[in-house]
Parts: sequence; structure tokens; C-alpha cells
Amino acid sequence: MNSEAGEGARPRRTIDVVNASLKRRYAKERRFRRLGATAVALGLAFVVLLFADIILKGYTAFQQTYIQIPVSFPAEAIDPEGTRDPEVIGDANYMAFIREGLRGLFPEVTQRRDKRQLKGLISVGAAQLVRERVLADPSLIGSTQALWILADDDIDMLVKGHIDRHAPEGARRVSDQVIGWVDRLEAQGRVAKRFNTIFFTHGTSREPELAGIAGALMGSFYTLLLTLILSFPIGVGAAIYLEEFAPKNRWTDLIEVNINNLAAVPSIVFGLLGLAVFIGFFGVPRSTPLVAALVLTLMTLPTVIISSRAALKSVPPSIREAALGVGASPLQTQLHHVLPLAMPGMLTGTILGMAQALGETAPLLMIGMIAFIVDIPGGFTDSATVLPVQIFLWADSPERGFVERTSAAIIVLLAFLFVMNLAAVLLRRRFERRW
Repeated sequence: MNSEAGEGARPRRTIDVVNASLKRRYAKERRFRRLGATAVALGLAFVVLLFADIILKGYTAFQQTYIQIPVSFPAEAIDPEGTRDPEVIGDANYMAFIREGLRGLFPEVTQRRDKRQLKGLISVGAAQLVRERVLADPSLIGSTQALWILADDDIDMLVKGHIDRHAPEGARRVSDQVIGWVDRLEAQGRVAKRFNTIFFTHGTSREPELAGIAGALMGSFYTLLLTLILSFPIGVGAAIYLEEFAPKNRWTDLIEVNINNLAAVPSIVFGLLGLAVFIGFFGVPRSTPLVAALVLTLMTLPTVIISSRAALKSVPPSIREAALGVGASPLQTQLHHVLPLAMPGMLTGTILGMAQALGETAPLLMIGMIAFIVDIPGGFTDSATVLPVQIFLWADSPERGFVERTSAAIIVLLAFLFVMNLAAVLLRRRFERRW
């Protein structure tokens, strides 16, 4: 009986055990691949959602609403003596000329309250823009011109559809009467959306329709330029010394560990360091590209040094041996042979470090770059802000007009970051040599 049972129960062969194990492992591998693909798709979906939200909120900021108004420039009020003196021309009350032309389009508006609402159709900065135009072209004096006048930010939001016309009157910033006036002007072809040059040519302002990123762009330009001038030679020089000349002992090991640790230090710590050392001890002016560049240089140096050392390591030892074999000194070997071959990797790391510095906000807040700066800086020691800080300031503003300008500034910042990262990739592909 037992022998029959033993004969019926055949022992499992090794190949059967292996096949069963392979099926389980293949099933686990398929599940892992599906999980990885799902994670990648989910990440891309969130990125696309983020970019779509920013673009949908910000693309309208690249257009601005203007109202065509017949504006008269009486010579007796602007330049009574006909001297064409810029100081005399600039002292004229151009807002009065604009309001007079606007009231001419609505002669039925006679009540003081209605007149106040009517003049609210145009921006408070419209007079300055018209003044600049007359100063640039004095021949306008004595004539009547149909000028496109910058509209107020509430009118701009209404025309762009960001204000719900069907909401109760008390729940929106424009009244039914103002909506009627705007519709009347649109029917006459006197309302148009034009490219928002102010956004790229003016500094910041408390009025959304007058706010621009020119000051922040110039502040970022001066800051990054000085950061590059300081960080690239220092970082490359430190990398060459540590990799090629420094003796291997406990001190160089300590320096290498500290460089690697500095790359992981929170950026706000560098801001505190800049506040205490550069501003508090050395007396560098606050809110200037100079102190910002010093802080960002400290933050960027670890990235530049680490990438430069990696680029030097990628150069084959045979290059060094061949140069030394024909009589070159160690310094000549590094400068004439190794450094040119490692330069693409160094430039790539430097550009990535600059891209990181361009997007930094926290360390710059600590050194006063958060100040409200209207004027466009003209040098490294002028008060300035940078684009990320400008975005931070606008994001805290309650006006709806600043919402689209915040998103538009983010689009510009992302465009710069994309260009810098693309340049790093192209440099590596163009100059990299494979061994």
C-alpha cells in the first residue's frame, strides 16, 4: 500500500521549481514596471497641471486694455510762451486734458459721483504716459489727438473676463453703470487690448496696470553677472587645486567633506551669513546686487566646485602623462591640456548653479531685497530687487490684476531657467569628448 502511494507521488523536478519561481519573479517585475510607469505618469500629470494653471492665469498679463480718447493739447495751457522748454511742458496738467476728452464722450454725465466713476475708467498713471509722449513729440501741442489711454486695472479685468458681469453689483469691483459705459465704448470700437509693453519696460508699482518687471530683471541680471564673475574662477581654481595639487591628508579630507556638506545647507542660512558678515561686519549696502551676488556666490560655489572636480576626473590620466612626458610642467599640463578638455563639464555645472541662484528667494529676503523698489537699477550698488522676490511680493497683493502678473512673471522666470538648462545641455553635447 505504501509502496503504491510512493510510486504515485512523483517528486518535483528542479526545472519545475525554477519555472514556478520564474513566473513569480516575472509577475513581480511586471507589477513593478506598472507601478513605475504609473508614478512617472502621475508626476508628469502634476507638472502639466501646474504649468497649465500658471499659463492660464498669466498669459492675459501680456496684453493690456486701452481706451481711445480724443485728447486736446491747448498751447496756452501747456506752453504759453512757445519756448518748448521741457520743464514747462512737463508741468502741465495732462490728467485734466484726458478727463476733459473722456467727459466729451459721455456728455450726459453731470453728477459729481458719476464723474468720479467715469474718471475711474482710466489709470492714475495715464497722465505720466501722455506727458512722456508730448515731451518726446512737442508737435502735438496745439492739436487734438485720438490717443489710446491706459485703462484702470478693474476695467482691464472686466474686459478680459476676470470679473463676473452677472454677479450681484455689491459682489464686484465695478458697478452696472461702469459696465454700461465700457460696453458703449466697445461698441464704438474705442476699447482694445494691446501688447503690454509696460510689463517689460517699467518697474514695480502699487497699481497693477503700471507694474512691470524691468527693475527685477535688471536686478537679476546684475546679481547673476557678478555671481558668475566671482564663483566661476574661484570654483574652478579650488577644484583644480583640490583634485590635482592638494596633498591627500586629513585637512584636504576635511575641506572636501565641508564642501559636500555646504551643498546641502538650506539657502536661508547663507542669507543669515550675508546679513551678519557682509552687511553687519563689512558694511556692504543692503538691497543691492553686490551683497546679493556675494551671498549667492557662497551658495553656488559648492555646486561649481563639485561639478568641476567631476569634470577633471573624467579626463583620462593618459592626457596628463603624455603632457608630462614631453616636458610640460604640472601647471602647464593642467592649463593647456586638462582644463580645456574638462571645461564643458565645468560650464555645465556653472550654468546649473546660476540657474539655481536665479530662482533663489529665501537668502535674498534676509539681506533686504524685499524692499519696494520702483526705479530700475543702473549698477551693482543701486537698490534693486530680483525676479523671484518680485513674484513673492506680487503674490501677496490682494488686487486681481496682480494675480495674472504674478503668473506672467513666473512664466518669464521659467523661460529663463529653461534657456539656461538648455544651454547647459547643448554645451555638454557640443564640446563633450567621449573616451
